[in-house]
Amino acid sequence: MGTVNSGPETILKRSREADLLRVSTAGSVDDGKSTLIGRLLYEANGIYEDQLAAVRKDSARFKREVLDLSLVMDGLKAEREQGITIDVAYRYFSTPQRHFIIADTPGHEQYTRNMATGASTSDLAIILIDARQGVLIQSRRHAFIASLLGIRHLVIAVNKMDLVDYSEDVFRQIVRDFDNFSEKLQAPDLVYIPVSALKGDNVVAKSDRMPWYKGPPLLNHLENVRILSDRNLIDLRFPVQYVLRPNMDFRGYSGRLASGVIRRGDEILVLPSRRKTRVRSIAGYEGELPYAFAPQSITVTLEDEVDITRGDMLVHSANLPQIRREIEAILVWMDQAPLVPGKVYYIKHTTQLFKCSVTHLQFRIDPASLSRRDATALELNDIGRVTVQCFRPVFCDEYTKNRQTGSFILIDPLTHSTAAAGMIIERGRLTSTARPADTTVSPAAFIHRQEGAILNKDRGRLLKQRPATLWLTGLSGSGKSTVAYEAEKKLIAAGHLCYVLDGDNVRSGLNRDLGFSPQDRGENIRRVAEVARLLNEAGLIVIAAFISPYREDRAQAKKIIGEDRFIEVFLDVPLEICEKRDPKDLYKKARAGLIPEFTGVNAPYEAPEAPALRIKTGELAVDLAAGNICLYLKEKGFLEAL
Repeated sequence: MGTVNSGPETILKRSREADLLRVSTAGSVDDGKSTLIGRLLYEANGIYEDQLAAVRKDSARFKREVLDLSLVMDGLKAEREQGITIDVAYRYFSTPQRHFIIADTPGHEQYTRNMATGASTSDLAIILIDARQGVLIQSRRHAFIASLLGIRHLVIAVNKMDLVDYSEDVFRQIVRDFDNFSEKLQAPDLVYIPVSALKGDNVVAKSDRMPWYKGPPLLNHLENVRILSDRNLIDLRFPVQYVLRPNMDFRGYSGRLASGVIRRGDEILVLPSRRKTRVRSIAGYEGELPYAFAPQSITVTLEDEVDITRGDMLVHSANLPQIRREIEAILVWMDQAPLVPGKVYYIKHTTQLFKCSVTHLQFRIDPASLSRRDATALELNDIGRVTVQCFRPVFCDEYTKNRQTGSFILIDPLTHSTAAAGMIIERGRLTSTARPADTTVSPAAFIHRQEGAILNKDRGRLLKQRPATLWLTGLSGSGKSTVAYEAEKKLIAAGHLCYVLDGDNVRSGLNRDLGFSPQDRGENIRRVAEVARLLNEAGLIVIAAFISPYREDRAQAKKIIGEDRFIEVFLDVPLEICEKRDPKDLYKKARAGLIPEFTGVNAPYEAPEAPALRIKTGELAVDLAAGNICLYLKEKGFLEAL
């Protein structure tokens, strides 16, 4: 039998290769955030002996009945005296699986700006809820801010379970209450864990006192949560921070990659000059590199002499950011002085610093209900939607797509204090977290559908066909577009008018503002269904070729188009065959972590339960597959003759 190498070299190698998870805590005051982190560090051997001795001494001095592990994090004198967290405190520790940086953020409403600061760089947020108190307004506020800041992974730690006799009913009620609230948040990964930070239950090890809880303890979840797919490695954004010129023979451009991957020989575009050139070399901390990826700090040299300065951005010529002078944003106001619309502030965006003005305050968001409220100003800790007029062009992306190029801060020009943190959103689009208040009237109430004198059946008689939408769904590589265009060719040859709606074509135009989150996928399908319905009403046969991975989205499309016209066609091909085909190398990129939320790899596909047609293109030639579709249309009376 072979032996397992577990010596010092192996341990050190594993430690170097372990990835880093940035965690922030949040929640209402006295929910036990500092105690939870102290317990986590204590049981994971992340506290030095001298620190532990100081905690024991202070626990006795403050007459605490047990070892007060919150003192590990509460370093300020005022924090220790009052037993609260005021400023953000960071601690670093490691396990064999992962490195951690944990930010302990304050729970008081007056320190909400400190909480936002601590959460701004986090991959995961732990929202603590006191089991006795339930879901409080401050818990909602912090969860909302974490969602706004693009934190995709939330852990709802229901703390102080020891004070409610480890009751499953109490825990389940809090889960139900928070679930109702979280429907309005952009939080794709939400996990609930019952804990007792004081006693250590479910913090590092499973608790015997809660046998009804079947999930992992907190540390185990933190060690195994997947964050690699959260990184944007698609859109190259390299803001130039410094022009490096050590001698007359070298000119390099230094900075930190905000997102994407850059390789030697890549064609790049320089913004704002729009000059094209190629990458000659890439240098990192350890020397020359063939490529680099976010968030590495690098120095790039170019093949051509191009005028580049601090604040310029290097991008791929076929993948540009938005270039705006006016931006729509959600602001978290952090200044004692209220927001003054029309006042000039400094805006810090990537490596750019210049003046701007908040021209319009559209509304304030109520953190308790996440509804919109009229407002003439934003006070300290308020959250609102604004329009910002910039004095120079901003090279930006929507925050949900790119946290680095989608965020900025406002600086008061007189005090030089940070006035606000901002998240850029699409112009004219509301975030899903900003819901209208119940008292507002929906614009749909003023819209009335119009009908002309010509009926749909009249157009059908003219075209000698009955309109329908063939909805082709299946994994990437299953042959949807290929079969769709072959079927279109057969129908046109037989004298029938039809049109193909293809996923890539629609996303390059009509839906280019959408990403690939479940919410954006749903909106993509909704828009396509609306277009298909209009084309059907014009008398056309539509062939829609879309992955459309979720049954709910396809059901919505069926409702929009009409049950009598919607024909679901499932291209049933095993994942391994689709992955072998992979004409665009999408599966390969997804496996490498370059494409987040890719269906079949790191996002689900919900196969149709009862499709009208099931076509196995792994066994059937394209010509025969398209022929089956045409035959179905003829048998169901959609075609007069083929």
